[in-house]
Amino acid sequence: MQTFYIHPEDPQPRLIEQAAEMLRNDKLIIYPTDTSYAFGCRLGAKDALDKLKQIRELDDKHQFTLLCRDLSEIATYAAVDNVQFKQLRAHTPAPITFILNATKDVPKKLAHAKKKTIGIRVPSNPIAQALLAAMDEPILTSSLILPTHDTILDDPFDIEELLSNQIDGLINAGIKTTKLTTIVDMTSGQPIIIRQGAADVSSLLL
Repeated sequence: MQTFYIHPEDPQPRLIEQAAEMLRNDKLIIYPTDTSYAFGCRLGAKDALDKLKQIRELDDKHQFTLLCRDLSEIATYAAVDNVQFKQLRAHTPAPITFILNATKDVPKKLAHAKKKTIGIRVPSNPIAQALLAAMDEPILTSSLILPTHDTILDDPFDIEELLSNQIDGLINAGIKTTKLTTIVDMTSGQPIIIRQGAADVSSLLL
């Protein structure tokens, strides 16, 4: 496993590019987001996705999330109407995952098997944003929750100790406060809060 020590506020471009190169080569990495550390891999990366499912013991019912730089890419992966788009624009970037109806461009393995939905999230974290800019495409992301743990891991050294044999790269940006994203289901016309996390979305529900 390769570790990149990247500054949390001012990421070094050379290191970001090296981490992005790992993603392009179908590797599984752990990187910081605006809520906590998370798993990340390229869309359609088969080996990395298999690894991720194995580590987290995920089944086909798991709802995956795409981390996007902004909303410009959203139409490729999710079907949104004008009202939804306005709501999304007013609430991004933020620690919110929006569950939306997936388009045909989303690989079948990633869309929820029964519901054909996809999670979309726009982060404000400088490292996550730099990584997305270097990739120039969304990153498939998944919470750093292990089957043997009740909470998300927040210390890079713990992450290294537990997962160094199973992942390819780790961006170490120091200990992060661990919060969960707020999850909002937007698929039924009326937004529904699935999980109340770091972001207050009460204004969405008016």
